[in-house]
Amino acid sequence: MARYTESQCRICRREGQKLYLKGDRCYSKNCSFDKRPAPPGQHGKANRRKSSNYGLQLREKQKMRRMYGVLEGQFRKYFAMAEKMDGVVGENFLSLLERRLDNTVYRMGFAASRAQARQLVNHGHFLVNGHKVDIPSYLVSTGDVISVKETSNGIALFKDVKEGVKKTVPAWLVVENDKLTATVKTLPCKDDIDITIEEHLIVEWYSK
Repeated sequence: MARYTESQCRICRREGQKLYLKGDRCYSKNCSFDKRPAPPGQHGKANRRKSSNYGLQLREKQKMRRMYGVLEGQFRKYFAMAEKMDGVVGENFLSLLERRLDNTVYRMGFAASRAQARQLVNHGHFLVNGHKVDIPSYLVSTGDVISVKETSNGIALFKDVKEGVKKTVPAWLVVENDKLTATVKTLPCKDDIDITIEEHLIVEWYSK
């Protein structure tokens, strides 16, 4: 499956906002966005015309898609699912993306980035309700218990989770670092997302 393989920092610079794609590096003084916040390319620093409504919608869609590491086809499928659900389409859309297993592992604080969380899930290190799930796009539900597979407990990363400083987790998750488990307390909502997203622009984009 096609994946973006170039510098992750270019994505943040293109979107004009930190998307925290490289984990701890994004919080350090080595963050490329802090050093060069201008868009990438030869004319990145040049003054650009004000974006049209079309441009704003496109950039918001691309920002959100890249933040979660989802390809266009799957991103569109999530929107179609959100339209069929009860409630506000934009908020349903955000909730579906947050419920992805790779994002959930990242929100639990068991991975430094979504990309790392996706790799850990792919390698079969996590169980959902006692069953191994190696599909990053798996959608968690209220009451689900996500845990690290017992044979993976000795991995240095998970040892650091147990012994290190606990990270702040969203209200929809209850994490027990010492047991390497987390329970989905409730479904995520827009307020649980730590990056500003104008989801109405994405709804407008797909509703044309």
